[in-house]
Amino acid sequence: MSSSFEHLIYEVTGRIATITLNRPDRLNAIASGMPREIARAVEMANEDDEVHVIILTGAGRAFSAGYDLKDFAERRGRNQGAEAVDVEGRPWDPMTDFNMMFQNTKDFMSLWRSYKPTIAKVRGFAVAGGSDIALCCDMVVMTEEAKIGYPPARIWGCPTTAMWAYRIGIEKAKRMLLTGDLITGREAAEMGLVLEAVPEDALDKRVEELAERMAGVPRNQLMMQKLMLNNAVEQQGMQTTQMLATLFDGVTRHSPEGMWFKRMAEEQGFQEAVRLRDSGEPIAEGVSHPTYKF
Repeated sequence: MSSSFEHLIYEVTGRIATITLNRPDRLNAIASGMPREIARAVEMANEDDEVHVIILTGAGRAFSAGYDLKDFAERRGRNQGAEAVDVEGRPWDPMTDFNMMFQNTKDFMSLWRSYKPTIAKVRGFAVAGGSDIALCCDMVVMTEEAKIGYPPARIWGCPTTAMWAYRIGIEKAKRMLLTGDLITGREAAEMGLVLEAVPEDALDKRVEELAERMAGVPRNQLMMQKLMLNNAVEQQGMQTTQMLATLFDGVTRHSPEGMWFKRMAEEQGFQEAVRLRDSGEPIAEGVSHPTYKF
């Protein structure tokens, strides 16, 4: 069985539903509408009594390279990133920004709240918003050389799902988000961020084995175990943390450094702005803060 979406492919084989992010020409970067489609596909799988397990993967050579920001970042003129105004010239409204991004957060979290287990199958890259999506799944299996991380933590982003803290604890989450580093699947497995890292040619088989093993369990048993375990994490204040993270995500794009990053993207291209952000050199050196000093 299959169903048509704009940004993904939804298929069911036996007791396993597979959701494939389907923008391979852009490394499955997150387009407008993709988060909502993910949530719709998860809902379809949950409503299908034949489905017991959901696999989420990406078409082509990557899971997801994060939000598709190149065109937005390089666009010149009065827009939210450059001058803290919207496209009609009104002052930036943090609650409008929050409303948009928090809907995406809730859509990604459909993978977490799904009554049926979700497995992210990651090759290539699961970075920035792509890592948000993967880490909302119950389990993540990566190839050994795939990369995961949240580089926008250096500038122009905050992971809205905040799943890093819940997966690896505060110290390791700080190690990742205070540097914005990417790590390999092998390193992610050693850190405990993901379940396993396997060779590229073993990824499909290993994920299928896990899915088939769980698919033999009654749906009600899967649902009860997952609800119980999720509740243990959610009692730690997950929703409040995600609200704060999503609000901060908007702030990062409108801070003095965020505006510097936007201007760099306009003047020198998004890839060059990203290179400067990730180079390790002091970010936005010379940007003034009128009311405080670091």
